[in-house]
Amino acid sequence: MTDGLPSAATAAHLTDVLRRVGVLGRAAVRAVTVDSARSTIMSRITRLRLSYDGATDGAPESLFLKTRLPERARNHYAGGRQEVAFYSIVAPQMNAGLVPRCFDAQWDAETDDWHLLLEDLTDTHVPPSTWPLPPNLAQCEQIIGARARFHGAWWGDARLGASVGTLRDAAALDQLVQDLRGRFRSFADALPPERCGIYERLFDAAPRLSERYRARHSLTLVHGDAHVWNCFLPRDGGGDVRLFDWDGWRIGVAATDYDQRALSEDYQWAMLWQITTPVWQAAFNIPPVVWWNNMERVLLAVDDLGCHELLLA
Repeated sequence: MTDGLPSAATAAHLTDVLRRVGVLGRAAVRAVTVDSARSTIMSRITRLRLSYDGATDGAPESLFLKTRLPERARNHYAGGRQEVAFYSIVAPQMNAGLVPRCFDAQWDAETDDWHLLLEDLTDTHVPPSTWPLPPNLAQCEQIIGARARFHGAWWGDARLGASVGTLRDAAALDQLVQDLRGRFRSFADALPPERCGIYERLFDAAPRLSERYRARHSLTLVHGDAHVWNCFLPRDGGGDVRLFDWDGWRIGVAATDYDQRALSEDYQWAMLWQITTPVWQAAFNIPPVVWWNNMERVLLAVDDLGCHELLLA
């Protein structure tokens, strides 16, 4: 085994995990080596190469270990805990596919340390394109289709808010808006007055714009960070799309029983709420290179789509 690996990557731990999920039998992991490792903005991704003692039909030759960045310890970012909850609670209740298989998902409440052991899809899947180049139309249709299947699987499910996810009540929604207002104050210095005004009107209109959520109508699970690079497409051109990076999942509003005008208003509503994403990202010390340009794009989309109308209603 390579020195310096966390306890989640030891041969003994991996042997226990793989036996527990039924893919190892009487064999044992003999050694673990690092094939590659990289840091993202929010986590550390390590590709582990495994070797075994004994017959290992069906045991993975490699795994991905996803862990917290040490510099993000105790910074009140709940993404790791949230993603562990997804793979512990949501994924086991889904049909196979749509998400990578998770062999182990652990979060320590005392230390806020966490890890995921995920299947390695390198040989079978690829990203849709190289960021920031967009995928082609056919790839976009594949991605949207996969997200629609995920939404459909959880649409109106009785488990939402009971055993899966949390439903915010009126007080919690009001508190969320208050928190946004507070975080926005330190964020607003970078914006011109007309942009600040959009945010202030959105906060004022929040109770009205969240009526559908408060009514518990047409709810499902949503990803929370559904850009096209949070998915893998199959190398063989088939339909086995996999969605990943579930640190922002939550119960959310979906669209149903709409005419074209109502659907358009719902899209405008979603676009307005999207302008709050950079506020949260800045609050969690995500570098401006990630959110600044995207903030301007979404504000331009708010202008282009006439979303201001909803704030004046």
